[in-house]
Amino acid sequence: MPFGGHARGSHAYRRLLAALFFAGIATFAQLYSPQATLPEIASEFDVDAAASALTISAATLGLAVGVIPWSAVADRLGRVRAMTIAITTATVFGLAVPFTPWFGMLLAGRFVEGLMIGGVPAVAIAYLTEEVEPRSAARAAGTYVAGTTIGGLSGRLIAGPAGQWLGWRTGVLAVAIVCAASAIAFIALAPHPRGFAPSRGGSPLRTLLQQLVTHLRAPRQLALYAQALALMGGFVAMYNFLTFRLEAAPFALAPGATALIFLAYLAGTWSSARAGALASRFGRMPVLLVSATLMGAGVLVTLIDALPVVIAGLLVATAGFFGAHAVASGWTGADAVTGRAQASSLYNLFYYVGSSVFGWLGGVFFAAAGWNGAALMIVALVAVAMLVAALALRARAT
Repeated sequence: MPFGGHARGSHAYRRLLAALFFAGIATFAQLYSPQATLPEIASEFDVDAAASALTISAATLGLAVGVIPWSAVADRLGRVRAMTIAITTATVFGLAVPFTPWFGMLLAGRFVEGLMIGGVPAVAIAYLTEEVEPRSAARAAGTYVAGTTIGGLSGRLIAGPAGQWLGWRTGVLAVAIVCAASAIAFIALAPHPRGFAPSRGGSPLRTLLQQLVTHLRAPRQLALYAQALALMGGFVAMYNFLTFRLEAAPFALAPGATALIFLAYLAGTWSSARAGALASRFGRMPVLLVSATLMGAGVLVTLIDALPVVIAGLLVATAGFFGAHAVASGWTGADAVTGRAQASSLYNLFYYVGSSVFGWLGGVFFAAAGWNGAALMIVALVAVAMLVAALALRARAT
């Protein structure tokens, strides 16, 4: 009897989501942990805000470069085996990066770390989509994205306060140790794949290229990749440079206090899981557009010079972003007829290219016009994403 996917609530379903939850911590915590210490990194290496943000962009660029090769590896070795190799090697590099003595070496180490991290997001959604019953796919994808928010939050929340008192290197190292423990939990929990068998014959490169070309010629897939590029770019820019704003006048917050803004990720934990459930009930399109609208509105609210209002805007923007990301990432795999790993990898490629490019470019706008300039760029990116979605995804918006 063909395998129809693990039913929601079953033991295997719960183990799969728990395994991906720990994979999210092991990867996303170390990917973004320096973000909470960017002012300290800038001070130690005597670089400006945009240059310090390269410590994030270098890792996300490495991830963007790695996702497609990792999808091919997963097709040959299997989903869980590929993710295990990726998560283990990424953790090793994560433990080594805090000891780099020069800024150029730090960026190089972060790039390689991101390259290894790429094996998890490249495969996770495809693995999930293949292993759960189709009617639960959107909800499960939302739950997985909720887990990644905990990873991103924990990395920043550990690194920020530790960085204030013990230096940014100690903060980033502490995160890497947490990631090592989470990697072990993933390896122990991940169920053996039943919905996919590794390919053994044919030309791997030719098959990979054919699948990539197929997805890049599909207007709906391109529209979903545009969501990843624009929304993620704006989101990373928001967190990269809001810390600089809050540590300057009129707020003048200490670095440890500024790191607490990453608690706003909990809004994303809630919204991503909720968005998956709402998409199953009302359709993906309306949930995507409402979520993106909330993100843009939240960014505009942060322009007001009152700390409680800025925090409120950040909460709304974060909830909106993760709601949109949960819908778009799950939609990518569900909409792909073949080559789901490659479809998800292309989504992640655009996602992290957006993070790398706009995460840095936001610093240029910030240097030119302060937070107002960075916020304007972010809102423009959200508007572009919504326009593309409205034009290209309206048909079959389920």
